This record gives sequence, structure tokens and C-alpha cells, in this order.
Amino acid sequence: MKYSAELIQTMRDALDTVMASVPADQSVFGLKAAVAECILRAAAHGQTSFDGLVTSASNQLQSIISMLT
Repeated sequence: MKYSAELIQTMRDALDTVMASVPADQSVFGLKAAVAECILRAAAHGQTSFDGLVTSASNQLQSIISMLT
């Protein structure tokens, strides 16, 4: 799937925002990649707004952390 440069930047910004909300003690190996994958999945399903991407990833954050620990 091809994404516009603008959407790619929006996804990067969303990733940075979500990762900034993760407490240091919960930042486990592979977390950033898993959150990025979540954001990519949301974009592939039509979610293209910054707020929507952040919300989608944030809603999955605890599940991702649990899966990786």
C-alpha cells in the first residue's frame, strides 16, 4: 500500500506521541515496532487523522506491552 508523504509524517508524529506517553519502566524491547505496526494497520483501514492514529495505538498500548513482557 502506498501512503502520501503527508500521511507518513502524520504516522511518525503519532508514533512519537504515543511513545512519549509510555512510562520508562514499561518501555520494553520491541514496543516501538509493535506500536508502529498498530498505526500502520489503522492507516491501512482508513484511519488517517493524527488524533485517530494516536487513539488507535494508545488503545492497544497495554495489550502490546503485556504481549511483549
